[in-house]
Amino acid sequence: MPTILTTAVIEESTFIVTAAFTDDAGSAVIPNSGLNWTLTDSSGTIINNRDGIVIGAPAASVDIVLFGDDLAVLGSSDDFIRYLTIEGTYDSDAGSDLPIKDHARFVVTDLVAVS
Repeated sequence: MPTILTTAVIEESTFIVTAAFTDDAGSAVIPNSGLNWTLTDSSGTIINNRDGIVIGAPAASVDIVLFGDDLAVLGSSDDFIRYLTIEGTYDSDAGSDLPIKDHARFVVTDLVAVS
């Protein structure tokens, strides 16, 4: 189920998103290799070339560090909404290569004095 992050995300600062993975029974699971993430705005435009970034060593919990241009404001038409989408597969008693597809939604706080 998609998650809405309520922690303040400050323009061009640093923000760490922790993703924890569970199987169909709710138990912690380590995803298969090939787990990746993409950062987009609300219209689906890729932010800062962050498309299909492979998470090198999948674990039951991983940190994704966003910073600088990842959290930049994109101009006067920007609605400040961002989506961090994670995709991959996992194995469980229910089957092999089951899909992981989810996203976290957050809002970047626009700092008036940042250019």
